[in-house]
Amino acid sequence: MKTARRNDIDWLRVITIALLLIYHIAIIFQPWAMFVGFVRSEQSLEGLWTPMSMLNVWRIPILFFVSGMGLFFAMRKRNWKQLIGERARRILLPLLFGIVAIAPLHMFIFQKFYKLPLGYYPHMGHLWFLGNIFAYVLLFLPIFYLLKQRVGGKFQQILDKLMSNPGGPLLISLFFMLEAILVKPQIYSLYAETWHGFFLGALAFFFGYLFVYSGQQFWNTVKKWRWAYLALGLVLFAIRYLEFQLEAPGYLMALESNCWIFGVFGLGYRYLNKPSGLLRYLSQAAYPVYIIHMFVMYLGAWLILPLKIHPVLQFVGVTAFTFAMCYLMYEFLIRRIWFLRPLFGLRSKQKKEIETKVLVSES
Repeated sequence: MKTARRNDIDWLRVITIALLLIYHIAIIFQPWAMFVGFVRSEQSLEGLWTPMSMLNVWRIPILFFVSGMGLFFAMRKRNWKQLIGERARRILLPLLFGIVAIAPLHMFIFQKFYKLPLGYYPHMGHLWFLGNIFAYVLLFLPIFYLLKQRVGGKFQQILDKLMSNPGGPLLISLFFMLEAILVKPQIYSLYAETWHGFFLGALAFFFGYLFVYSGQQFWNTVKKWRWAYLALGLVLFAIRYLEFQLEAPGYLMALESNCWIFGVFGLGYRYLNKPSGLLRYLSQAAYPVYIIHMFVMYLGAWLILPLKIHPVLQFVGVTAFTFAMCYLMYEFLIRRIWFLRPLFGLRSKQKKEIETKVLVSES
């Protein structure tokens, strides 16, 4: 079977991780930053929080959708043993390494920044996302392999037909709305290490797989109706902003989240499904950058926040420092030192070269 790489999905992963970095940097400039374990600027930029709140309802769910889609493509050439072994190397190993060697670094800088007693303790920090993904792989793999054996069957035909209607993807949102009603999260966008985050991520991962499995109609629908989904997302955000001071009932935020996501999928499929050398590089870099970005960001804040400059310049400075240092660390350390590659989810150079040749020969 020929491997048709979905460049739009790769681009969305890269773009979403870049937005994640900007979102985390914006938290530094909120007056409540310290209460969620972030270093905090003495000069706030509270106006940043309105666009960040628009982003916040879909930035993490879309990554879970994309991860489920990625598993669909990974399953095409692997049996269940190979897949679990590959996911253990690429997710579980970086997670365990990150718990003991990466996540504690940004808490060390946090302690230094606030002149607290220095202490070390292993913890997940922002890497909770990887733990969830690995759990979903183990949880859903039997169902996904059962579906794989029934490609072209009745369930797939029904799903494909359902996705041909613009209401089809929105119908899926009922599951997300029900999750919000049953779990009752105090803050909808509090995903990290919460049951809400776990169940929401599980739904997004599961349906991300099903959207690709269902066939072409889902992509045709989101491409055709992308502006309608985005317009509905904007209307729901306006209601959330004007009527609920940005924290609407969970079922409304679940619907808003999915509207943004379906619109973004439509934009990606229309404009980003093209191969490029830049994408190949960024797609490889995105995962290691996600792993290291928190301590790099804290380090940038530690160096830049004491400077007596306007907070906008501080924000620009921390952003530039974070992206530049992440690039330098990836390019000159993680990517090039053989024993670091697997610790950050990268394949060995030999495997990478073989896969590149296969993709070239099939394109």
